[in-house]
Amino acid sequence: MSANLEVIGLTKKMLSEGVNKNTYWKGKLAPLPKSKALWLLANTRIADDDYCGVIAQEDGEMVSFIFMFPDLLNVKGEDPRKVYWMISWWVHPKYKDTVLGTYIYNEAVNLTGKQILIKSYAENVTTFYEKQPFRVIASRLRHTLFFSLDASMLIGRFRFLKSVKFLLKPIDSLSYSLLKLINAKCKKRTKALFYDFVTQIDDATWDFIKPLCKEDLIYKSKEYINWQLSNVQYTQTPVSSKYPYKSLQTGISNNIHIHNLKILKSDELIGFISYVINFNELNVKYFLVGDDANYDICVDALMENFIIHKRTFIFTDDTKLSDAINRRYKSIFTHKVTKKGLAHNQTNLEGADFEMLNRDGHFY
Repeated sequence: MSANLEVIGLTKKMLSEGVNKNTYWKGKLAPLPKSKALWLLANTRIADDDYCGVIAQEDGEMVSFIFMFPDLLNVKGEDPRKVYWMISWWVHPKYKDTVLGTYIYNEAVNLTGKQILIKSYAENVTTFYEKQPFRVIASRLRHTLFFSLDASMLIGRFRFLKSVKFLLKPIDSLSYSLLKLINAKCKKRTKALFYDFVTQIDDATWDFIKPLCKEDLIYKSKEYINWQLSNVQYTQTPVSSKYPYKSLQTGISNNIHIHNLKILKSDELIGFISYVINFNELNVKYFLVGDDANYDICVDALMENFIIHKRTFIFTDDTKLSDAINRRYKSIFTHKVTKKGLAHNQTNLEGADFEMLNRDGHFY
């Protein structure tokens, strides 16, 4: 490796200074969108000396990056306990066969005092984690519900289809139109509902949300949810081809926005939904229903929003929600993959509930 290689543990204070000086957004590839960095800095759970990542640079160019930051574990009968989410781990291709990736990874683990949680990881690093002092604490299914033969998504998952892409596009358009017509029944089902779209939750909404999240793996507060669901983290790029850099983290798009809505029935708050629209995707962050008797009609509300946005697939880790959508509506197919949540063996998890819900660690 080059003698000019520098590995830096990035604290919140250093990230703040980096934002002010534009330190990490001068090249073609940035570790994260600047909007995401500003959003991260607004999190009061993160102290100035807490680590938000580790970055390796060679002659001023980023060659590796680990994105992480602290959160609060919900511990029964005790105060919340600090843990760190490790969100992503990237190494430049020219260093993939060197020790840099492992070195920067171990550096990140040590900087956090080995209090590490990982919500999911890519399949290509499975062998790595099997050899590391991590254990599986929660498994869940990740669901992608397709409502058209989304050509780009299908080719991304099944490369052999690239040669017949020209055939997929008209089939995609036809399948989308037919399913949209079939699933339009959601409008009749939601006739008695009203949607209050909000940018922040108020006290009344928090009173509704609080009991539904009290057993979550991650401690929830009104301030935390308002931070988690803030649009500050996203950058809209109407002329995307002219934007000066790309980012390792999601958050830059010509169509990316978070929508938060209260579902009202006869002036009663019966549900709360938060989702991100990004290109053709609707990514569900929160789907909360006060009474199970209202669950299906809240599913109808989500589908009405989905159809209005003219998206083609829904993404969620919530199996109950996925099953309910497929029971009430027609889709092309649902792709399911098992995702495992990990914790370092030295992470203090005693007294915590290990169910890792869709909204826990969801920083998309």
